[in-house]
Formats: sequence, C-alpha cells, structure tokens
Amino acid sequence: MRLKGKVAIITGSGSGIGRATAELFAQEGARLVIADLIGERAEETVQRIIAAGGEAIAIEMDVSKIETVEAMVAQTLETYGQVDILMNNAARSSTDDIMDFDEATWDLDLGVVLKGVFLCTQAVLPTMVKQKSGAIVNIASVNGLTALGDLAYSAGKAGVINLTKNVAVNYGQHNIRCNAICPGSIRTPIWEPQLEIDPHIFERLVKWYPLGRIGEPEDIAKAALFLASDDASWITGETLTVDGGLMAGSYRMSQELEAKSQEQAG
Repeated sequence: MRLKGKVAIITGSGSGIGRATAELFAQEGARLVIADLIGERAEETVQRIIAAGGEAIAIEMDVSKIETVEAMVAQTLETYGQVDILMNNAARSSTDDIMDFDEATWDLDLGVVLKGVFLCTQAVLPTMVKQKSGAIVNIASVNGLTALGDLAYSAGKAGVINLTKNVAVNYGQHNIRCNAICPGSIRTPIWEPQLEIDPHIFERLVKWYPLGRIGEPEDIAKAALFLASDDASWITGETLTVDGGLMAGSYRMSQELEAKSQEQAG
C-alpha cells in the first residue's frame, strides 16, 4: 500500500475527481478527510469508503471561507493527529464571456478556484513543517495553460499553477512537495449545466483528443496517487498534464480552427 498510515485531506471530494481520488487513496491505506461544500455528498463518499473497508470522516466546508478551512484542519488534527497529504480539488465555473461577468461572480469563482487553494495550503503548512514532511497536489487545468474559455475559472487555474511553484520552492527545505495536475475534459458534475444546454458536447470534444476519448475521474486519481506517494519523492514544483494528448496538439482541431478562420474572413 503506497499511502499506508497517511492522512489525506481532499477538498471537493463529494463527487467527481475528488471522490475517485479519495476512494483510490483509501484503497492504498490512507485515512481520508472528505471535505465538500455539500455535506450529504461528503457523507456519501465516506460511506462508500467505509463499505470498501477504508477509514474516512466527512466535513462540510467552504474552501473560500477561512473560518471553515481552519475548522477543517483543526478537526482533522483532532481526529487523526496529522496531515500528510492535501489535495486541492474544489472548483466552480460560471459564464464564459468577460462581458457577461459581474464583480460578484468573478469573486465567487476566484474565491473557490484560487483563494481556496491558498487558504487550504496555508492552513496545513504549519503541521507539515512541524512534521518535516507533506505532499500537496493541486488540481489545475489545461484551461490554465491556454485560452479555452471559462474566463474566471481559467485565470484561477493559471494562478494555481504559479502558486504551486512558489510553495514548492519555499517549502522544499521542510521536505514538503507541491505539484499540480492539469486535467483535460473529465466527465464530472461540473459539466452538468453545459450538458443541460448541449447534451452532445462530449461527442464534439472527443474528436480533439488524440487518444480518442474524454477523461474519467479515475484517470486523474491515478496521477494524484503517484504525486502524493513516495514514488514521486523527488518531484516538486511540477505541472503534470493529464489530458489525452490535447495540449500536445490536435491535427483535427487545427483543421477546424483554420476552416473557421477562413469562413470568418470570407
């Protein structure tokens, strides 16, 4: 077991990537803190882990609120006495066009996507420094690497990538590692609003992926397990793109974009 004896906090683990990662970490021996904005979802993940023979507690919290973040870490330490792994996974995304944003929506999105990573990381670092060990895995996105829409979400994810590097550089001396994962399109609940409007969106997206499929939460969970485990003991400050080859380039995408440009020019 690669995480035997470890305690892992995973935010946004009531569903999607967070839930898949929590279940995999539990299989590998970790004790889990399932932190989610919706308490019922967190409890459901806990019950799934317990039913499979694992150990976990549920905490309802908002990563954008310092008081709930601090309470989560305090409860983790009270229950388990340590924090070995933090996976910053909670996210939200609103409308696409900069002209459609109001200040409140921008602040709400960035509060979860970027501020939440800052607050949770800041809250666990004192314990990790004291332990002289820790692994932080931040879920960024390919949206943080290039222009793919979802303005505030994407800007926040770009910030997560830079924050990852700074934490890695400043806290490596304490044997704390910090890395980021940039998923491509993953079949998670964050897509539900778009699927209601456009039920065939995945069918169109998949043709841009060289590996010919949309990602599943388990694809990211396996990458997170590697980065959280001692298998990655000399890896820090890195951004691992897990995207079915999207950022490597897509011949079909290039063709379609070129055709669209020619159509607009004509």
